Amino acid sequence: MSAMGHGDMEARLSAAAEAHREQQAVTARHDELLRRVAEADAQVLELSQAHELEARDVARLEGMTLTRVVAALWGTRDDAIARERAEADAAAYRLASARADTDALRRELDGVAVRLAALHDAPARYAAALDEKQRLLAETGDPRARQLLELAEQRGVAEAEVKEIAEARRAAASATEALAELGRLLDIAAESSVSDMLVGGIFTSLFKHQELDEAAAAAALADQRVAALNAELADVSGRGTAAALVIGELTRFADVWLDNIFTDFAVHDRIKKAQARVEECDKQVARIGGLLAERHKFASERLSIITARRERALLGS
Repeated sequence: MSAMGHGDMEARLSAAAEAHREQQAVTARHDELLRRVAEADAQVLELSQAHELEARDVARLEGMTLTRVVAALWGTRDDAIARERAEADAAAYRLASARADTDALRRELDGVAVRLAALHDAPARYAAALDEKQRLLAETGDPRARQLLELAEQRGVAEAEVKEIAEARRAAASATEALAELGRLLDIAAESSVSDMLVGGIFTSLFKHQELDEAAAAAALADQRVAALNAELADVSGRGTAAALVIGELTRFADVWLDNIFTDFAVHDRIKKAQARVEECDKQVARIGGLLAERHKFASERLSIITARRERALLGS
């Protein structure tokens, strides 16, 4: 490549690096504004509810209500109205101020969003410029080419690890969600079974029949999610393992239809055992999720270090 071509490439790389840094800064600002707007919206809602309460207090004193009659009899109506109006006005002012602040934040957010959209391809352009520089160094026999080749291999391994751990974390989150739903349904079934043991009755048994069917479906889903987690963990080196979720015969028990104390106790015992099993499995999944979070943080940091080393090598003259 000629000196002029090399200079053009360096200029493109410099411009792409600058755009990439700006995109990162604008993204951080956008995320911060999203958080602040959400907080501002919550505050506006809270202040709006407070203003409505104050306005109702004024209306009670001004309208034909028992509050007005009592205040008039005691000779405190005018003072009470003045006080409530002042409180309502203060609430209205706070609400208007909060809305104005929220509107200002939204306008800023809109402007940042426009700039962020304009920079949407900055990461890709920066990556392409780095790749172009690396190809040039390899073609010209630059001594940095060997280092860049080693870094490319390390980066590939690190990227694969980050991806695998991220997939395992998503599987763990899905398993946790399914276990929580199963636990909720088992809690409902347990309450019904206690009622059956105390009072009996065909109607409670009918309800319990439906509840156990729902719990059985939830148990099957939880079992699938935990199995999926174990499959994802197989791709992550140094993994922990999640125990298989075996709930047992949570299906349509024949004895649920027989209203006597023995079958009610048997059903309740099965539900309690299932609850304990779900609780234990949930603890294991939570532990694995924590380990995966630590692994993901470490792997992401390692990938960032490798990426930074590559960028430094490529951005050097």
